[in-house]
Amino acid sequence: MKNILLPTDFSENAWNATRYAIELFQDEPCTFHLLNTYTPAIASSRFMAASMGANTIEDGAHTYSKRGLDLLLQRIQETYNNPKHRFKTISSFSMLVDEIKEIVDEEGIDLVVTGTKGASGMEEVFMGSNTVRIIKAVKNCPVLAIPNRFAFLRPTEIAFATDFNRFYTESELRPIIDLADTFQAVIRIVHVQYEIKALSELQQFNLNMLRKYMGNAEHYVHTVSELNSVSKTLEAFTEELDIHLLAMLNYQHSYMERMTREPVVKRMAFHTQIPLLVIPELGMNIPSKNKKEPEESFSN
Repeated sequence: MKNILLPTDFSENAWNATRYAIELFQDEPCTFHLLNTYTPAIASSRFMAASMGANTIEDGAHTYSKRGLDLLLQRIQETYNNPKHRFKTISSFSMLVDEIKEIVDEEGIDLVVTGTKGASGMEEVFMGSNTVRIIKAVKNCPVLAIPNRFAFLRPTEIAFATDFNRFYTESELRPIIDLADTFQAVIRIVHVQYEIKALSELQQFNLNMLRKYMGNAEHYVHTVSELNSVSKTLEAFTEELDIHLLAMLNYQHSYMERMTREPVVKRMAFHTQIPLLVIPELGMNIPSKNKKEPEESFSN
């Protein structure tokens, strides 16, 4: 059974990501862990401590968090009725990224699914700051970022952006291959080059190994010339080929790292129009299976 972590702030953006995850895995047995973290403002605690007490403020925040999770569960029950899916809620007085890292490890999470927009909802933002922090912090499972208002679409066209400069492990490629198998998807390996030239011996070796791991999955290699920036190039590629999901590995000097470091003016056009699957360097990182008790659970 898959373990999927769904951080939520009870926004419509978070609900959209939750819906995508539930529909993506509609045919697979899954446990969805619904997480809400709360941190009462320090300023409020300081100014209100004399009259209310810090514990009162924390209790109020916890009540709001629990109530929000209860309403989310109710909304899921009213919208979906899938006997293959179970849901657990976690309300935590903690920083979001810290709690996600802990849950990923303790619950053996297979995938974190989150929305891309931050609280500001600003259209020109590449991804919400929380999303970027999650991607950078989670080291032992993939993160799937869902754009605001993106309705679920069967991912039958998957792009995997890479430069072939790094050797891939089968465990790192497994999430892409599994999706391709599930949805009979075509994998389009896209290589962005600043100047089109032949692959080096190392790159060719890595490409050959990549194709070997792909096995029977239908896949093609596309080499494209960089347009102003990596993000702009990938945006054009995904639009032209009607890609439904874009996957990248996140490691030093990777496309993902370059994109998060590009000047804002260069990545403004790339609003993550399609779901973005970011896979960390998994290597020897193996999540532990020490389970902690959830606050609440139910099966649809």
